[in-house]
Amino acid sequence: MFRFIIYLAKIRRLNKNKNKKWKNNTFFHNFATEIITLHCIVFISDINLGSRPVLLAPMEDVTDMSFRILCKEMGASMVYSEFVSADALIRNVQRSLDKIRVEEIERPVAIQIYGRDVESMVEASRIVEQEAKPDVLDINFGCPVKKIAGKGAGSGMLRTPQLMLDITKAVVSAVSTPVTVKTRLGWDVATMYDAQTFLPDAPKGKAYIVELAERLQDCGISALTIHGRTRSQMYQGEADWTLIGEVKNNPHMTIPIIGNGDICTAEQCLDAFERFGVDAVMVGRASLGQPWLFRDMRTFLDTGQHDSSMTLEWKFSVLRRQIEQSVAYSLREDNGLKERRRTELGGIIHVRRHLANSPLFKGIPNFREMRIRILQAESRDELFTLLDKAYDLIRQSQSI
Repeated sequence: MFRFIIYLAKIRRLNKNKNKKWKNNTFFHNFATEIITLHCIVFISDINLGSRPVLLAPMEDVTDMSFRILCKEMGASMVYSEFVSADALIRNVQRSLDKIRVEEIERPVAIQIYGRDVESMVEASRIVEQEAKPDVLDINFGCPVKKIAGKGAGSGMLRTPQLMLDITKAVVSAVSTPVTVKTRLGWDVATMYDAQTFLPDAPKGKAYIVELAERLQDCGISALTIHGRTRSQMYQGEADWTLIGEVKNNPHMTIPIIGNGDICTAEQCLDAFERFGVDAVMVGRASLGQPWLFRDMRTFLDTGQHDSSMTLEWKFSVLRRQIEQSVAYSLREDNGLKERRRTELGGIIHVRRHLANSPLFKGIPNFREMRIRILQAESRDELFTLLDKAYDLIRQSQSI
């Protein structure tokens, strides 16, 4: 049956490439889609993510509660928090505690933590489980930035895989919440195809991530997310999904494999599912300034067509609502006027990065000056005025 499903998927893909009318040739297309959908419901532990789920990636200073809720509304199957320092949670740092706040409307939601020793990660995982009660607890073994990886945490753990495995096994044992891991292909390109570099007892000639994935699964994790770059690549070059596909197709792997890296369009999302067989796709930087990307991807995966209802006017209304929600979730109750002003500015500072990176504005003549003004704005009124101006410029360019 499994081979028949794969056969249908390949036939559908080949025909779509050869015949643009394939998606309108309804009977076989719909039949294949229904069969594939019925047999591809993805579960992380007992959490039903549906068929071909698309997830919002954890991103520092990006995936706060307001953005998570908006992406969830737009069709994200599961959303992830910003990563949170285990040490900061243990020290009761308020900013870190704020990051693990969860609202029911955003579920299923994952809280991601990072650290560099077993004891602090275990204690932090218990704090998260008790305080936030997330649906999933995710461990960050993938952050490449120097201040994290350079201290041995995040993707720095790729150089000390035994410690990575010890932390993972201990966290899985410490909490009842499903535990997942997010990591990368390896430390650098030179060693990513040789597992023995960091795992001397690994089979000769085996890719590092393929061997590491098996060992992480043996620790008891419920799913594994792989970003298609090494730590040394940071975010440069193109993500390599070949090894992600190799992990997924490894007969020893039974947990869901989530692919991540350079998924910017609905077509790329579909291609990731069909070419590499991943259980889910995680979208990160491409969602900045266009949370509706999840809606377009969901529609395209389900129907083979883009969502034509997402007009330019509608997209600008979403950005305006994002501004309002960012400010609303930054305000705290029972504060004096001075504190309220400070937290409102916090919401503006957070959301203006999203707006400045929106692909909606690409093609606007001399947009650089407006982008600077967006990044310097300190009030909702300033941002609304700049959005109105950008909307008018786009409409003018479309009418030429």
